[in-house]
Amino acid sequence: MSQTRRRGTTAIIAGMAVLTVAIGAFAYQASADSSSNTATGGSSAGLMAAETRPRPNPAPTVPAELAPPAGLRRLGTFAVVKGTQTYTCASGSFAGASVPEASLAGPFGRIHHFAGPSWQSVTDKSLVTATPTVKVAVAGSIPQLLLTVTSHTGTTRGLLSRVQAIQRLNTSGGAAPTTACTDGETVAVPYKANYVLWAN
Repeated sequence: MSQTRRRGTTAIIAGMAVLTVAIGAFAYQASADSSSNTATGGSSAGLMAAETRPRPNPAPTVPAELAPPAGLRRLGTFAVVKGTQTYTCASGSFAGASVPEASLAGPFGRIHHFAGPSWQSVTDKSLVTATPTVKVAVAGSIPQLLLTVTSHTGTTRGLLSRVQAIQRLNTSGGAAPTTACTDGETVAVPYKANYVLWAN
């Protein structure tokens, strides 16, 4: 009877060992499958792609000379959705001043940017004109600017009614053509930029 019990106990221990080996082998295979899945674009591929996806470049540093006057608060940044700088040929060159025509979009709706230079809220029609006070050259593009507002028109509670300064930053395109031209000829050059409005 004792010998039979010993044989039964031995068989149970042997069976448990086989089961343990089998479970270990299954776990190892599952781990290997998971690693293979990640390497070949399986369920973890999306996570890996997100980790290696290029991130946007940080915003460029604003030149110190374009800083707005002390005491003003940043109202918002408006980007050019579609815009041109138009040049008129004089003395065989497009080197003169340009006239803007652009639609800007930002946190408070749309702004129409046009000759003056002027900026007008599409929503409430408040309008400002400004004059450049500081320029920073940008190779191949129109310069970055700090503009001082010289006049206000429209409602006193409008979007632009308290704007005192405007920065034109991150400019791209819009530079005057260097080709010869006939006096009076005009050309509209596409451009991009961000306009930062500063209010009191």
